[in-house]
Amino acid sequence: MSITATHIGYYLLCHRKLWLFHNNIQMEHTSDTVYEGKLIGETTYQQRAERYTQLEMEGIKIDFFDAKARVIHETKKSDKAEQAHIAQVRYYQYVLERNGIAGTSAILEYPKLRKTELIPPLTHADRLQVAEWEKGVQVLIESQTCPPRIQKALCKKCSYYEFCYVAEAE
Repeated sequence: MSITATHIGYYLLCHRKLWLFHNNIQMEHTSDTVYEGKLIGETTYQQRAERYTQLEMEGIKIDFFDAKARVIHETKKSDKAEQAHIAQVRYYQYVLERNGIAGTSAILEYPKLRKTELIPPLTHADRLQVAEWEKGVQVLIESQTCPPRIQKALCKKCSYYEFCYVAEAE
């Protein structure tokens, strides 16, 4: 089973969300927030498809990769889960490096906020961190039991909110 950047992002956000996602209990298709994010990704920076390459390998899919400059471009709706976004592009960098494409940087773009963040090439410490995330993801997805729900502010916007909190609505 390939670990994806989505697995890594969910691992940092919520272990329960990761476990549910991996076990094909997927709620993203019902989420307005996810739909809005997808729409932003599809409608901003439309000229990129002409200039940059889509790259897919080992379970990752990078929509916009500038092969000449070795820059990953990742578009996000909001910076609310910025650490998970950084982790996702770190994982992209890690997989690219593992496949002979070293020295990549990334640009996280938040068009609604008119904000960008440069993610530099991986350091030795970054590589160790990503390897730990991979191990943590593997342990969680191999578990037979769903992790307990967390209670954070981000839960209210999560596509799994109703799944996790349905009992409390009664």
